[in-house]
Amino acid sequence: MQNTDNRASIYKIFLWIYAFFYILAGINHFIATDVYHQIMPGWIPAHTFLIYLSGVIEIILGISLLFPATRKQSAMLIILMLIAFLPAHFYMIEKAPFMLGTMFITKAIAWIRLPFQLLFIGWAWIYVKKDKK
Repeated sequence: MQNTDNRASIYKIFLWIYAFFYILAGINHFIATDVYHQIMPGWIPAHTFLIYLSGVIEIILGISLLFPATRKQSAMLIILMLIAFLPAHFYMIEKAPFMLGTMFITKAIAWIRLPFQLLFIGWAWIYVKKDKK
Protein backbone atom coordinates (compact mmCIF):
# COMPACT_ATOMS: atom_id res chain seq x y z
CA MET A 1 0.00 0.00 0.00
CA GLN A 2 2.77 2.43 0.92
CA ASN A 3 4.63 1.62 -2.32
CA THR A 4 1.50 2.59 -4.30
CA ASP A 5 1.18 5.79 -2.27
CA ASN A 6 4.83 6.61 -2.93
CA ARG A 7 4.42 6.07 -6.67
CA ALA A 8 1.30 8.26 -6.70
CA SER A 9 3.19 10.99 -4.84
CA ILE A 10 6.15 10.79 -7.23
CA TYR A 11 3.76 10.85 -10.19
CA LYS A 12 2.12 14.03 -8.87
CA ILE A 13 5.43 15.73 -8.09
CA PHE A 14 6.76 15.05 -11.59
CA LEU A 15 3.44 16.09 -13.11
CA TRP A 16 3.63 19.44 -11.32
CA ILE A 17 7.28 19.89 -12.35
CA TYR A 18 6.43 19.11 -15.98
CA ALA A 19 3.40 21.43 -16.00
CA PHE A 20 5.37 24.21 -14.28
CA PHE A 21 8.16 23.79 -16.85
CA TYR A 22 5.73 24.46 -19.71
CA ILE A 23 4.06 27.37 -17.98
CA LEU A 24 7.45 29.01 -17.37
CA ALA A 25 8.64 28.19 -20.89
CA GLY A 26 5.50 29.79 -22.29
CA ILE A 27 5.98 32.92 -20.20
CA ASN A 28 9.58 33.06 -21.39
CA HIS A 29 8.34 33.47 -24.98
CA PHE A 30 7.05 36.91 -23.93
CA ILE A 31 10.12 37.84 -21.86
CA ALA A 32 12.92 36.63 -24.17
CA THR A 33 11.29 36.98 -27.57
CA ASP A 34 14.60 37.96 -29.19
CA VAL A 35 16.18 34.66 -28.16
CA TYR A 36 13.43 32.72 -29.93
CA HIS A 37 13.87 34.84 -33.06
CA GLN A 38 17.50 33.66 -33.21
CA ILE A 39 16.59 29.98 -33.37
CA MET A 40 13.76 30.13 -35.90
CA PRO A 41 14.69 29.02 -39.40
CA GLY A 42 14.20 31.69 -42.06
CA TRP A 43 11.77 29.56 -44.07
CA ILE A 44 9.23 29.68 -41.22
CA PRO A 45 6.97 32.72 -41.68
CA ALA A 46 5.62 35.18 -39.08
CA HIS A 47 8.31 34.64 -36.44
CA THR A 48 6.96 37.04 -33.83
CA PHE A 49 3.39 35.77 -34.17
CA LEU A 50 4.53 32.14 -33.88
CA ILE A 51 6.74 32.88 -30.88
CA TYR A 52 3.83 34.47 -29.02
CA LEU A 53 1.39 31.80 -30.17
CA SER A 54 3.67 28.99 -29.04
CA GLY A 55 4.10 30.77 -25.71
CA VAL A 56 0.34 30.94 -25.20
CA ILE A 57 -0.01 27.30 -26.24
CA GLU A 58 2.72 26.18 -23.82
CA ILE A 59 1.03 28.03 -20.94
CA ILE A 60 -2.38 26.55 -21.77
CA LEU A 61 -0.98 23.03 -22.15
CA GLY A 62 1.00 23.32 -18.93
CA ILE A 63 -2.10 24.36 -17.01
CA SER A 64 -4.21 21.70 -18.76
CA LEU A 65 -1.82 18.98 -17.60
CA LEU A 66 -2.89 19.67 -14.04
CA PHE A 67 -6.50 18.62 -14.63
CA PRO A 68 -7.35 14.92 -15.05
CA ALA A 69 -10.06 15.72 -17.61
CA THR A 70 -7.57 17.41 -19.99
CA ARG A 71 -4.29 15.73 -19.05
CA LYS A 72 -4.17 13.08 -21.78
CA GLN A 73 -5.10 15.52 -24.57
CA SER A 74 -2.65 18.09 -23.25
CA ALA A 75 0.16 15.53 -23.14
CA MET A 76 -0.59 14.44 -26.73
CA LEU A 77 -0.57 18.07 -27.89
CA ILE A 78 2.75 18.64 -26.08
CA ILE A 79 4.21 15.69 -27.99
CA LEU A 80 3.00 17.16 -31.28
CA MET A 81 4.31 20.59 -30.29
CA LEU A 82 7.75 19.18 -29.46
CA ILE A 83 7.85 17.45 -32.83
CA ALA A 84 6.86 20.74 -34.49
CA PHE A 85 9.75 22.46 -32.67
CA LEU A 86 12.34 20.05 -34.10
CA PRO A 87 13.18 22.29 -37.09
CA ALA A 88 14.33 24.99 -34.65
CA HIS A 89 16.62 22.47 -32.94
CA PHE A 90 18.10 21.30 -36.24
CA TYR A 91 18.53 24.94 -37.27
CA MET A 92 20.50 25.54 -34.06
CA ILE A 93 22.84 22.69 -35.03
CA GLU A 94 23.25 24.15 -38.50
CA LYS A 95 23.75 27.71 -37.19
CA ALA A 96 26.21 26.88 -34.38
CA PRO A 97 28.41 28.34 -33.12
CA PHE A 98 26.46 31.43 -32.07
CA MET A 99 25.38 33.44 -29.05
CA LEU A 100 21.88 32.67 -27.78
CA GLY A 101 21.22 35.48 -25.38
CA THR A 102 24.13 35.20 -22.97
CA MET A 103 24.89 31.55 -23.77
CA PHE A 104 27.43 30.48 -26.36
CA ILE A 105 25.92 27.61 -28.36
CA THR A 106 28.48 25.27 -29.88
CA LYS A 107 27.62 22.42 -32.25
CA ALA A 108 28.08 20.00 -29.34
CA ILE A 109 25.62 21.92 -27.15
CA ALA A 110 23.14 22.12 -30.02
CA TRP A 111 23.41 18.35 -30.56
CA ILE A 112 23.09 17.64 -26.82
CA ARG A 113 19.80 19.58 -26.75
CA LEU A 114 18.23 17.21 -29.27
CA PRO A 115 17.97 14.11 -27.01
CA PHE A 116 16.25 16.27 -24.40
CA GLN A 117 13.36 16.63 -26.85
CA LEU A 118 13.03 12.84 -26.78
CA LEU A 119 13.13 12.93 -22.98
CA PHE A 120 10.34 15.54 -22.90
CA ILE A 121 8.31 13.55 -25.45
CA GLY A 122 8.73 10.43 -23.32
CA TRP A 123 7.74 12.35 -20.21
CA ALA A 124 4.53 13.52 -21.91
CA TRP A 125 3.88 9.98 -23.13
CA ILE A 126 3.71 8.83 -19.49
CA TYR A 127 0.64 11.03 -19.04
CA VAL A 128 -0.90 9.79 -22.26
CA LYS A 129 -0.53 6.16 -21.18
CA LYS A 130 -1.36 6.68 -17.49
CA ASP A 131 -4.69 8.37 -18.18
CA LYS A 132 -6.58 5.71 -20.11
CA LYS A 133 -9.79 7.74 -20.36
